[in-house]
Amino acid sequence: MDVSKLNIYPLGDQAVTIQLSDQIDPSTNQQVVQIFHYLQNQSLKWITDIIPAYSSITIVYDLASLPSPSTFSSRYEWIKSILIQNIESMNTTIMFGRQIKIPVCYDLSVGPDLIELSQHCKLSIEEVIYKHTQQSYTVYMIGFLPGFPYMASIDPSIQMNRKAEPRQKVPKGSVGIAGAQTGIYPLDSPGGWQIIGQTPMNLFNLSTPNPCLLAPGDSVEFYAISLDDFLKIKSIENT
Repeated sequence: MDVSKLNIYPLGDQAVTIQLSDQIDPSTNQQVVQIFHYLQNQSLKWITDIIPAYSSITIVYDLASLPSPSTFSSRYEWIKSILIQNIESMNTTIMFGRQIKIPVCYDLSVGPDLIELSQHCKLSIEEVIYKHTQQSYTVYMIGFLPGFPYMASIDPSIQMNRKAEPRQKVPKGSVGIAGAQTGIYPLDSPGGWQIIGQTPMNLFNLSTPNPCLLAPGDSVEFYAISLDDFLKIKSIENT
């Protein structure tokens, strides 16, 4: 990785952001994920959190854990130097990410925006469902809510912007579309995405070692299930 092309800058007084690009694309995000996993494995004591996004990664640090910089003008310059050294020594051939299939019920009772989206796209509901389940989506980042995956890119023929007026409550498990992105609400929450279905899977569970079902770098495929199967799986997931 060419570190000279990275834009590294302070984010407040306890974080540093590494900007790889101003574009959203799989190759850039793969580099973000590689840096994320590499830094996690280094167990640097002064790092308190690592936050990967579409084309950047933010490192949050504990000021009290940092050594006093002797040869650098500031702690930021010392951190920047350490990060550059780590990125230069990183093995960029290592790939991360799992392939995960997620069941989705596209029944109108759990997909309240499916009719409106199909009309907007001039497609039948069956065509919308088919196109949504034929893509493999990259999880670019987790955000907004604990475990909420931002995934892209959906077929251009079924893209639709967010709602002008967000709903006050979107049910847990709702699968939505916003522009070129698709995502899943892990919890009941306000939200403005176009809801076309619902998964019975738990996206966020604090009782497990890894609370988030999905992680940046994962590849997701949806498959359609009936309302009966949705209710059966949901009852099992919630026991």
